[in-house]
Amino acid sequence: ARVLMNPARAARLADEAARRLPDDIRNAIDVVVSPAMGGIIIGHEMGRALNKDALFLERPDGVFGLRRGFRLEPGQKVLMVEDVVTTGLSSREAIEAVKREGGEVIAEASLVDRSNGSVDLGVPFFPLIRLDVPTYDVDKLPPDLAAIPAVKPGSRKADA
Repeated sequence: ARVLMNPARAARLADEAARRLPDDIRNAIDVVVSPAMGGIIIGHEMGRALNKDALFLERPDGVFGLRRGFRLEPGQKVLMVEDVVTTGLSSREAIEAVKREGGEVIAEASLVDRSNGSVDLGVPFFPLIRLDVPTYDVDKLPPDLAAIPAVKPGSRKADA
């Protein structure tokens, strides 16, 4: 999230992520959708970079949906945009929400893929960067990491 706190930097990251999308996908996009909270800023910037409207999904009751007057036209082609993908759980839930709302997610873009290459979103996935970052269950932390307080800013554990 902190990488996006500078508007000029957020714009440059989105411009590069948009540039890296294959032409056929970029040309097919009708609208950008991102899940709140982490995806809102980069989703908005991707909308700007692609000259497309940018909507966001919320889940006030635990299930993603469009609110605040946002809506999708039936069959609209959607680029899903996230800041970081770890397990893919939120992305898959957001993709399902777009289907319920009448849209079709044709691809997902993110700033960071930290799934260690294991994520399957069911659509083409275009991260700006892939990081090989191990994750550990609390009871299996290496001793040097166990000595440091854990911080979990937004990831959710996917069911196995």
